[in-house]
Amino acid sequence: MDRAVFDRMAEQDQIHWWYVARRKILASLIAREAGLPQDARILEIGCGTGHNFDMLKGFGRLDALEVDEAARTLASGRLGQPVGDAPLPDLPGVPDGHYDLVALLDVLEHVDNRAESLRSIAGKLRPDGKILITVPAYQWMWSAHDLAHHHKLRYSKKGLRRDAEAAGLKVRKLGYFNSLLFPVAAAVRILGNLAGKTSSDDKVPPGPLNAMFEKIFGLERHVIGRLPLPAGVSLFALLSTR
Repeated sequence: MDRAVFDRMAEQDQIHWWYVARRKILASLIAREAGLPQDARILEIGCGTGHNFDMLKGFGRLDALEVDEAARTLASGRLGQPVGDAPLPDLPGVPDGHYDLVALLDVLEHVDNRAESLRSIAGKLRPDGKILITVPAYQWMWSAHDLAHHHKLRYSKKGLRRDAEAAGLKVRKLGYFNSLLFPVAAAVRILGNLAGKTSSDDKVPPGPLNAMFEKIFGLERHVIGRLPLPAGVSLFALLSTR
């Protein structure tokens, strides 16, 4: 990511509607669908500045990895222990057969060797372990936002399933989210591309609008993993080795 993106993430990740609501949605998905044991061992790969830590620590003992040095320093302070720097696809030094859940939350779209990376991650799971993935959806929504975040692609459901199955993983759940606000987001991206917009669109909107977006997006925590949504800005997948 651009340095400015990490800086904004550190400033905004506790107040921006997208971060706040997404954590609630993913917590609901994990609680309902991941089948984690008490005091699960969890690894977040590509943790950025650590904005998901409090949510993930609600499910067990958390380790984390981040290759960006400045983000890793901030994340280590938030986690209260060193965040590792092992890169994908090989994850050197990360123990095999150790984790009940590995989370890649808007990470896989940054990676070149995606199936190889997923295969390596699968080796870090305990026998009943799960991999939770979120990625941006729809290549036609590509915009300056994706360039600023150094995305390699935006995913389709077919493409995410293909990469998972190429790694020998079973797709247990796969679907869209950030669906209620999808028409607004799609319009913003299309109009921005037509206008030649060159900046990312991740600034915090004015207070009342930020609160409204958080409330609307957050409603999806009641349906994610239960009901298929027809379209969304993002995709999620829950994978296992068996």
